[in-house]
Amino acid sequence: MYEQLEKLVVRYQELEQILGSHEQITDRQLYNKLAKELSDIKLAVSLYREYKNLLKEIVDLKDVMSGKHDQDFMELAQAEQKALAEKKNVLAQKLDKILAPEDKDAGRDCIVEIRQGTGGDEAGLFAAVLYRMYSKYADHKGWIIESMYSSVNEAGGIKEIVFSVKGKDSFRCLKFESGVHRVQRVPTTESQGRVHTSTATVAVLVEPEEIDLVIEPKDLRVDTYRSSGPGGQHMQKTDSAVRITHIPTGTVVACQDERSQMKNKAKAMRVLRARILEVKIKAEAKRLSSARKTQIGTGDRSEKIRTYNFPDRRVTDHRINFTSHQLEGILEGQMDELFEVLLKAESETRALPRL
Repeated sequence: MYEQLEKLVVRYQELEQILGSHEQITDRQLYNKLAKELSDIKLAVSLYREYKNLLKEIVDLKDVMSGKHDQDFMELAQAEQKALAEKKNVLAQKLDKILAPEDKDAGRDCIVEIRQGTGGDEAGLFAAVLYRMYSKYADHKGWIIESMYSSVNEAGGIKEIVFSVKGKDSFRCLKFESGVHRVQRVPTTESQGRVHTSTATVAVLVEPEEIDLVIEPKDLRVDTYRSSGPGGQHMQKTDSAVRITHIPTGTVVACQDERSQMKNKAKAMRVLRARILEVKIKAEAKRLSSARKTQIGTGDRSEKIRTYNFPDRRVTDHRINFTSHQLEGILEGQMDELFEVLLKAESETRALPRL
């Protein structure tokens, strides 16, 4: 951090000199650009200079205290030393906040997709466990979950489920869940008691707002069909299920959870917008990856991020080498400790933009 701050100070001095002789800058657009850059780094430079002066005060006070003094003087010096240390911590926290700003999407709602991975029916049962875990955590946080699409396997597990999560900081926490989740346990269908390894994939998408993404109606193909579901009095007699294809990207979304075709179309459009926006966000993140690292892992669906080991009652997050032996609690939605560690690690891995 200090190396980056020293570079900021040097750049700030350069900009002051350039803008101080502004008559040499005939390009008004360039002048405005440099002036904005100066303004953007001014607070960080000011705080860093104050921080360095404070460090010098602490060293000077320590030198003074190393000599022989009466008790009253030492008590005053120790009180001053404590005050300076507290001020130093406050300045350090302010610098951290400036240099590692919050994710601009942190306060947004999100859409979560869970799919069974390798492991057959057991993978679907594990996907259902993950859905229950997130549902429990959402209840704990006071968030609202809305089902968008679901499909089950023959064992009663989940082939795929898509749901929205609305509530304060929902994306801020759940964004860490994107990737491959691995389970090691004895399946209920296993008579020999052997431990199997299965996986499920999770994707967490920002819930787009209208201003985030404009989709032209001409770029959409909407198909309707009869949804599959329970029989009897609930048997579908109309083509209420909807499949929407975004022609330019080939993105396809289906929804059949509602009995109304209009409601299914509205939900499908929400998921479609989220998936298209995710592609745009990842493309931009890739472009900026050489200048800034702002994520724990890549967030890619193919990246193994966590293992749930039932025999050892252990949960391990491989991105940050964090292990908890509170498996049952985590599966019951007690995920605050895990997310706090991930948020802290994310803050520590953020870096300044390239100068």
